[in-house]
Amino acid sequence: MTAADLDSLALLTAAQMAACDAATIPAGTKGIVLMERAGRAVAEAALRRTTPGERILVLCGPGNNGGDGFVAARLLAAEGRAVSLALAGDPAALRGDAALAAGGWSGAVLPLAEASPEGCSLVIDALFGAGLSRPLEGEVAAMVTRLNRLALPVLAVDMPSGASGDSGLAAGVAVQAAETVTFFRLKPGHLLHPGRALCGAVTLADIGIDPAHVFGPGGVTPYACRNAPGLWQVELPRHGEATHKFGRGAVLVAAGGLAGVGAPRLGARAALRSGAGLATILCTPDALPVHAARGPDAVMQVAIADEVALDELLDTRRAEALLIGPALGLDERGHALTLAALRRATLPAVFDADAVTHLARDPELAMQAGPARQAPFVLTPHEGEFMRLFGHVAACAPGLAKPERAAAAARLSGGIVVLKGADSVIAAPDGRLAINATGSPALATAGSGDVLGGIITGLLAQGMPAFEAACAAVYLHGRAGERLGMGLIADELPEALPPLLVEVRGQASHD
Repeated sequence: MTAADLDSLALLTAAQMAACDAATIPAGTKGIVLMERAGRAVAEAALRRTTPGERILVLCGPGNNGGDGFVAARLLAAEGRAVSLALAGDPAALRGDAALAAGGWSGAVLPLAEASPEGCSLVIDALFGAGLSRPLEGEVAAMVTRLNRLALPVLAVDMPSGASGDSGLAAGVAVQAAETVTFFRLKPGHLLHPGRALCGAVTLADIGIDPAHVFGPGGVTPYACRNAPGLWQVELPRHGEATHKFGRGAVLVAAGGLAGVGAPRLGARAALRSGAGLATILCTPDALPVHAARGPDAVMQVAIADEVALDELLDTRRAEALLIGPALGLDERGHALTLAALRRATLPAVFDADAVTHLARDPELAMQAGPARQAPFVLTPHEGEFMRLFGHVAACAPGLAKPERAAAAARLSGGIVVLKGADSVIAAPDGRLAINATGSPALATAGSGDVLGGIITGLLAQGMPAFEAACAAVYLHGRAGERLGMGLIADELPEALPPLLVEVRGQASHD
C-alpha cells in the first residue's frame, strides 16, 4: 500500500486519534483550534438538517466531545437556531480545551436530567465520543433510552454515545443516530456492527491535521484500513494481448457428490468471471454426468474418488489455485480431500464452507500445517465456522473486537482469514487488517459465499497476492450485491463482476 493509500484509507483507534491530536498541537495548532474546527463541522451538519428558528438540543459530556458540543451550540445559536444545552456533570469540573469551549457559550447550561428533547427538530449527541470503554449508566443511560424511544433525529459527535469507536460494540444502551460527524480519519467502529448501524450516515470532517506529519517516521501506525480499491487495485491481474488460458490461471474446485452440484459450479463460474482462464470441477464419479449435463460449457469436470486420486491429479494437471469446501460434503472423503489440499504446500488454496468444518475436526493439525505451507491460503469462515475452528483460542473468543479475533486467527493459522459478515474483516498473518463496508442484505442468500470463494480463487490463480486478492474479492462481491439489489440470486453475482472489474481498473489507470 502506498503512502497515499495509507493517508486516505487509514482507520484509527480512539487512542491513535488522540495521538494524532497530540502530535498536531506541538506543531503549532492549539487544541482549542482543533476543537473549534470540529465544533464547526458539527454545526454545519446541523445547519443542513434544520431551518432558522427550529429547536436544537445539544447534550454535552464532561470531556472533549462535550467541548465540541459547546462550540457547535454557540455557532448554531449565531445562525438563528433555538439552541438549548445540557451537560452531564458539573460545569465547574470541565478542564482544558473543553472548559475554554464552554466559556464561549453564553446560554444556560442545564443539568442533563432537566433537558427536554421532546419537540426538538434535532438533538446533538456530544456526550461521549469514540473512546468510551464502559456501559452508559445513570442519567446518561436514561437520556439515551429516552432519545431512542422518541426516535428523534440525532446528530452524533465522533461516535454515537455508548458505542465503542474501536470495536463498534455497545455494552449497554447506545444512541441511534441519523448522522455521525467524525474527524480526520474514520475509526473501526464506524464500519463494524453494531456501531455501523448506530452511526447512520457518516460525515468525515477535515480539521487541519496533516497526515504527512502524524503518519510519518515515528508517528502513528494505523490499526487497520478501510477496504477500498486503493488498497489493492495496483495488484489486480492484467494480461497482455498474447496471453492464453493457462496464462490467466487454471482453477480447480473440489466438489462433493450428487447432493450438491450447484455450490461448486457457482465457485467455478465466479473464478472464470474474475478473470481465470480455466475452471475444473473435481467431483465424485457418480456426480460426473450431472455436472456434465448442467453447463455452462466453460466449466470442465473431472471425477476423483478420494485423496489419492486428488494427489495424482495435482501431480499431473496444471493448476494455479484450488477452491475446496462448497458442497464438498462432511463425509470421510471430504475430510481426506481437505487434509490433502492443506498438505499440498505449493498450491494456493481457498478453504471455504465444509472444508473449514473439516479443519475444525483437528484444529491443532490445521494450525501446524498452515504455517508450513509455501503457497498462500485463505480461510473464509462465517461466525459459526470461525468458532468451530478457532473457538478454543482465548484471543478469538466472542465479545472481543472482530478485527482482533480475525488477526489472532491469521497469526495462528498462517493464512489469510476472511471473517465474513455484514462487516467482513480480512486479516493477514503479518498484521495487516482491512474492514469492508460494501454489501447489501441482498447477499444473505444461498450460494453467495460460494461465489465469494470463487472470486478469491480466480484472483489467486492469476497471481494476485493473497491478502489483496481476498480484499478485492470481498469488495467486489459486496458491490455486486449493491448493484443487483434485493431479490438477487447467487447465480447472478458472477455475471456482475466483469463491468465492476472494468470500472476498478479504469480508476487505477487514471490515478
